[in-house]
Amino acid sequence: MNYHSYKNMKKPVFFSIALTCLMLSGCAELIALLPKIGSKSGGLTTEEVIRGLKEALKVGASNSVSVASKTDGFFRNPQIFIPFPPEAIKVKNALEKAGFSNLIKNFELSLNRAAEEATKRAMPIFRNAIISMTITDAMGILRGSDNAATMYLKSKTEANLRSEFTPVVKAAIQKVEVTRYWNPIASTYNKVAALTGGPLVNPNLEEYITRKGLDGLFFLIAHEEKKIRENPAARVSEILRKVFGTK
Repeated sequence: MNYHSYKNMKKPVFFSIALTCLMLSGCAELIALLPKIGSKSGGLTTEEVIRGLKEALKVGASNSVSVASKTDGFFRNPQIFIPFPPEAIKVKNALEKAGFSNLIKNFELSLNRAAEEATKRAMPIFRNAIISMTITDAMGILRGSDNAATMYLKSKTEANLRSEFTPVVKAAIQKVEVTRYWNPIASTYNKVAALTGGPLVNPNLEEYITRKGLDGLFFLIAHEEKKIRENPAARVSEILRKVFGTK
């Protein structure tokens, strides 16, 4: 067979393979992305793109969980510190004026301790979401904004994290005795409110700590992702350097 005969056979063979692939589950997605991978990802293979992004997510999530779950991980970080519940801010203001600042401070400390304790359970959920990443997910993340991977992880894990966090937060509340600090606050304020005809307060502390804990965790992951995208020193493995160095 001469060169021209071989060359003429390549097109029908290729399209035959492509047509077969299109009939199989998941292959349509791959065929659609093949022309884009070489031209817009620095010549990276699909496998390299996915492996690099999974590695970035693992590194970012692991670093964030490690930081947030330590003692003072929330409490000493002003960017993720959990403050007094805003729906009960009038309670805080009233008690501070009455000289109960230490009671308020101890209560806020207990909120953050509960979040730190609950965060220890986050990593297994992140791992499951990372494993399930598809080709479309990977390419969108690679070409996306500084927090594209974080937004992907959030969309895939937030419901599960919330479900997982709720009982953990409940246990953490008991462990760090959040209610021991909240009960005298609420009791003191509600006695005054009862005399003046004001509304009583009883915020859902489990829901509040869960929501603020997740917000803080995803904030840290977004920060880690941005570092990997922008700072070569943060690319701690060969695959990270290859994928994010060619973006």
